Amino acid sequence: MKNEHKHHKKFQTAANSITLLRIVGSIGLLFPAPMSPLFLGIYTLTGLTDVLDGWLARKTGTTSDFGARLDSMADLVFYAVMLIRFLPVLREALPLHIWYAVAGVLLVRLSAYCTAAIKYRRFASVHTYLNKLTGTAVFLLPYIFIISSGVTYAWAVCALACAASLEELAIHLCRKSYCADIKTILKIKTDKA
Repeated sequence: MKNEHKHHKKFQTAANSITLLRIVGSIGLLFPAPMSPLFLGIYTLTGLTDVLDGWLARKTGTTSDFGARLDSMADLVFYAVMLIRFLPVLREALPLHIWYAVAGVLLVRLSAYCTAAIKYRRFASVHTYLNKLTGTAVFLLPYIFIISSGVTYAWAVCALACAASLEELAIHLCRKSYCADIKTILKIKTDKA
C-alpha cells in the first residue's frame, strides 16, 4: 500500500498539474472565436503554463520521464488545437508559397519522429534550444498578426522550424539511445547503448 501511494504521488507533482492545466486550456481554445480577447487570454495563460511547468519541475527536483512525456503530450494537444482554430486565420493571411515551406518543415519533423520511433521504440522529442526557440516563435504568431500582416515573420518562423527539425533528426540519427535533454547537436555526447 505504501509503495502504491509513493508511485501515485510521483505523478501528482505541481509541475504535472500545471501541464494538465495546459491540456485543459488548450481544449478550452476550441470554443471562443479565434483572435477574440477571450481566446487570446486563454492562449496567453496556456503559454505561461508551458514555461512554468518545466521551471517548477527543475526547481523542486520533480523532473521525471512521465513529466517529460506529459509535457510533450500537452504540446501536441496545444498544436493540434491551434491547427484547428488558427490555421483558417493563417490561410487567409499568408501567401500560397509559404505553405509549401510549411509542408517541407512538417516532413522533416515527421522524419525525425519516425526515426526516433524506430530507433527507440517510443515517441521521442528532444528539448533543444532550437526547438524551444521555435516553440516561442510559433507561440507569438497570433500576437504578430494583431500588429502586422505577419508574412515576413512567418517566413522567419519557417526557417527556424526547419533548422530545429533538421537538428532533431540529426540527433536521432547520431544517438543510439534516447535522451530528451540534449540542448544542441553541437554538444552531443556519443553513447555506448
